[in-house]
Amino acid sequence: MPVMAGTSGWQYRDWRGIFYPPGVAQRRWLEYYAEQFATVENNGAFYRLPARETFTSWRERVTGDFVMSVKASRYLTHIRRLRDPAQPVRRLLDAAAGLGGRLGPVLLQLPPDLRADADLLAECLRQFPPSVRVAVEPRHESWWTDQVRDVLGSAGAALCWADRTGAAVTPLWRTAGWGYLRLHEGDGTPWPGYRAATLGAWAERITATWPADGDVYVYLNNDQNGAAPRDAARLAAAVAGRGGHPARVWPGWDAAG
Repeated sequence: MPVMAGTSGWQYRDWRGIFYPPGVAQRRWLEYYAEQFATVENNGAFYRLPARETFTSWRERVTGDFVMSVKASRYLTHIRRLRDPAQPVRRLLDAAAGLGGRLGPVLLQLPPDLRADADLLAECLRQFPPSVRVAVEPRHESWWTDQVRDVLGSAGAALCWADRTGAAVTPLWRTAGWGYLRLHEGDGTPWPGYRAATLGAWAERITATWPADGDVYVYLNNDQNGAAPRDAARLAAAVAGRGGHPARVWPGWDAAG
């Protein structure tokens, strides 16, 4: 099973000395990150959509099988609140096209106060071509309906599974032949890391839910104190221990503590 584990972003100064060796200049962090992990989630695109040229430069700076998932701009999800999606989706895709074949899924994280509107979601998903994978992370409980599940399934979009403090905060629906999981804040010590048992439980769910040829993207968003890269590597090890096939991850995680 090609499980690709990585982190939500890579430009965290407190990772220096934990993940980034002191001798690696900040301008080279993406290259170093891409040598350790096969994927990253570009969380910064949510706050300010980069130009196509920036995406192109990121594509040219990495090698091998590396892919970058992109969190959609808040202009689409939080300002427009999915209304009139054609122009913001087109702008997003035009920019992210700079990644070429390194483009992973696009994540739509919805505002926590946005109540369910299945028709609105369906119209937004129709703006994406079939070649682009889309994951949706609703954050209001009104979205957990059969109608919403059907909209996601009909569009081939993945419900983004999400965890906070060791507990699932979304249903564990499989709505596509591939999966997307975000782990926001751990239940371990020191904060915000995850306990081994919690990562093992997620590894068990992943391997039990998707077929061997189904891609699963997993991103650790608990960046403080360098927890995210370590936990991404630990989760990949837990997947491997359950018969899954994770993509390459940080080989030095254990030595880093």
